[in-house]
Amino acid sequence: MTAVRTAAAGLALLLAAACTAPTPPRGQAGTTTGTVCAPPQAPPGAETATTIDIIEQAYFCILGNYYSGATLDARSLLTAGFVALTQELNHDGRDVPGATMPALTGDRKADWAAFETTYRKITDQAPDLRDKLTAVTLQAIVAALGDNHADWKHQDKRPPDYYDGDGYGLGLEANVNGPQVDTNPGAAVAPLFVATVLGGAAQAAGLRPGDIIEAINGSAPFIDGEATPAIAALYPKYPEARPVRLRLLRQSTGRRWSVTLKPGLFQRDLAGLQVVRSKLLDDDIAYVRMTGFAPDSANRVLRAITRLRTGRTLSGVVLDLRGNGGGSPVEAARLLSAFVHGKNTAYQCTVDGTCQATPTDDTVELLHLPLVVLTDRDCASACEHFSAAVKDLRIGRLAGTRTAGVISGPAQGYLLANNTLLSFPARHHLGPNREVIDRIGVPPDHYVPLTPKDAAAGRDPALAKALTLLHA
Repeated sequence: MTAVRTAAAGLALLLAAACTAPTPPRGQAGTTTGTVCAPPQAPPGAETATTIDIIEQAYFCILGNYYSGATLDARSLLTAGFVALTQELNHDGRDVPGATMPALTGDRKADWAAFETTYRKITDQAPDLRDKLTAVTLQAIVAALGDNHADWKHQDKRPPDYYDGDGYGLGLEANVNGPQVDTNPGAAVAPLFVATVLGGAAQAAGLRPGDIIEAINGSAPFIDGEATPAIAALYPKYPEARPVRLRLLRQSTGRRWSVTLKPGLFQRDLAGLQVVRSKLLDDDIAYVRMTGFAPDSANRVLRAITRLRTGRTLSGVVLDLRGNGGGSPVEAARLLSAFVHGKNTAYQCTVDGTCQATPTDDTVELLHLPLVVLTDRDCASACEHFSAAVKDLRIGRLAGTRTAGVISGPAQGYLLANNTLLSFPARHHLGPNREVIDRIGVPPDHYVPLTPKDAAAGRDPALAKALTLLHA
């Protein structure tokens, strides 16, 4: 989700890449790099070194542009960065006598100057760790926002033999994945089981949907009903390559066994990579699966429904948004406009409560068809924009499980001087009824979770419920 901002456009492109050699701190007056950031106007060039100057730029970029930057206590960012700095020293079996957090007063520029002075003294004594220390410090500052749409993208590497469309990992998806693992583990519900086998190591080892995962590297995935960090090991990202040992139970046979899966590249099903797929169900229901709100995806959904409608009378539409990670709020509003006109689909608000409405596009022709939307805990961001509007505006009904609660606001990217991208929301998202959805999610009208037995038998209870609702 992005919102175009053009203020100071292009200035960041003029900044020279910072060198890694230590230089004296500039103090309060010298914040040229730190006060300038702008959306990229062209694809970024080759990434250069991340230095203390880049951290400064990111720090002031956040304070000047993040939706609550005006009221944010900047000391929380610097403290988080310093914690990560000292922890990384410890992880490397090192420490520096002067690695003590400087006193902070709440004056943003003065606090930065104190932080920078101490930081430079520390990294001067560990020059071989400077690159690593700088990266973890900046990552921690961004993470301190506690915002699921805030990120710092750098060193995006792909495996040497990667082909467009390949997957990387263990080759499976469990019922707990995506946003739950990264940002909302408290939403996960036991038991943990294999929902889909995508290929790779999981397929080679003979895993099947419905297989219950009782342990991951010797650790339980749930303790007293709460998800544990062990689940994250199911989703390694390149270049992580450590084998993952699973203990499994197949309920249909009672078989228990252990298997070790090594992360790697695997070829994904090409059909599964399509953003929009459609088919006719029961001769009168248009079923459309949409995996993301990519550019032109709303039009593709509408064209698919039109094709399925040709020569027959439809009883309704099932829009399957399970696993939809979001995308463009413009596409979400456009698709909603095929079901309702003259409404606001969401609000984007500043920290002082000034809100901008996202209205329907009433040039889109209404379908005049009943709608059921399938949702799950991987329906995030623009998917939640759409789902909340369906519920609040009474456009249709939701079936499945609650959405992810990962919709803090539309993320805007800012180019840093080393050609890396910092992104975060300039406004906070609210639903059509001005309710907060972030961290909460959108509850379904009909709660229909997938069980291990359903997965093993190839049953889709949420889809079955949708068909029942449309035929009622």
